[in-house]
Amino acid sequence: MDRPLALVTGASRGIGAAVAGALADTHRILLGGRDSAALEALAAQLPDARPWVVDLADDAAVADAAAGIDRLDVLVHSAGVAQLADVTHSSADAWRRNYEVNVVAVAELTRLLLPALRAANGHVVVINSGQGLSVREGWGPYAASKFGARAFADVLRAEEEPNGLRVTSVYPGRTDTEMQQAVVAAEGGEYSPAKYLRPESVAGAVAAAVLASPDAHLTDITVRPRPHR
Repeated sequence: MDRPLALVTGASRGIGAAVAGALADTHRILLGGRDSAALEALAAQLPDARPWVVDLADDAAVADAAAGIDRLDVLVHSAGVAQLADVTHSSADAWRRNYEVNVVAVAELTRLLLPALRAANGHVVVINSGQGLSVREGWGPYAASKFGARAFADVLRAEEEPNGLRVTSVYPGRTDTEMQQAVVAAEGGEYSPAKYLRPESVAGAVAAAVLASPDAHLTDITVRPRPHR
């Protein structure tokens, strides 16, 4: 029999690429993203993976790409953006951009794939953020979008658990990614990778939820970096 199928968005780099690697031994992988060259390179390193190239902000393209999937065991939402500013300096475009990618795109792709997920008694994993649990000043648009993503996952779980779906939110602390480098630069700080989680550590938490025994449902996982020594 074919191995179960997982779709990982944001798979061209960072946490998404690490999640794809963590699931590659047990799943066939669809590598979601816009950077076809990066996805092709990652697919060449994994035993059974192929690019799933689509811009999640393009509703028509997403609908076309999702239409070819009739059974899906795992959907991991790892794509995201982080536009930071205090409320005084947060434009309407900043609020819209964070919500469009971090909430609306997540909700729409899930909606389109629900029949395929239900057919497999599947699992939806939303990579959230510590900012989806508590906020700090200067992070308004991003934090609000992550609270929205948290609410979406909670609603989806309440509605779809009776249909056999599992829904997990993963809340990583600061992780060593290109996005984190941009955030630290915006904050005016000095970047030190050793202070942050490795993407592979977050991916391990995702794999733990996905590979949990059928009687277990890991609903919320918080992952924090240990103090730097």
